[in-house]
Amino acid sequence: MEDSIPPPDRSSLTFDDIIRGRRSIRQYQPRAVAPELITQVIDAARWAPSPHGRMPWRFVVLTLPERKTCLADAMAVEWQRNLEMDEQPPEIVAIRLRKSRARVEGAPVVIIPCLYLEDLDQYPDVQRQQAESTMAIQSLGAAIQNMLLAAYQRGLDSGWMCAPLFCPDVVIGALDLDPALIPQALIMLGYAVQDPQRRERLPLETIIARWE
Repeated sequence: MEDSIPPPDRSSLTFDDIIRGRRSIRQYQPRAVAPELITQVIDAARWAPSPHGRMPWRFVVLTLPERKTCLADAMAVEWQRNLEMDEQPPEIVAIRLRKSRARVEGAPVVIIPCLYLEDLDQYPDVQRQQAESTMAIQSLGAAIQNMLLAAYQRGLDSGWMCAPLFCPDVVIGALDLDPALIPQALIMLGYAVQDPQRRERLPLETIIARWE
């Protein structure tokens, strides 16, 4: 039934429309995402700026339900441990854990952006090496933003979860990834069940710290 509903046509949107229209989605229709759309979204990442043009990131794509469930199962233990460390009531922990699992398992596509530092410059001192890694992290954020905007322009919706930052080794183990890949996020792709409630943005004058 869901597949009979055409996805939104956003091909005529201006760039300002796209950056203001993009939203974070938690619930998705069961409609599958065409492989060519997934490829186009990831291709947009290639055009982000990166240190020395090295593109220090790789992407893992999950579309099979059993692979998404495997990931959710592996991460559930760490999610629960983190929530319990916040001393939240057990019933709240259970609800939040269920919702987190549903976001991963309910999304037609889960893309895992990973840092890949093997090709970056190597320095003998810690400070410069840390700066090199930070540049890679910054560029991965730019690559992800390219993907989110490309997805929205193509009628898709997306969500960004940073959970792998708290358990990268768990993600690597669950999916049997190359240890050189450092999972940074989960990007969900699909078609929104409904429009989410938008959060207010800070006024422009609030975020400009200085203008001289």
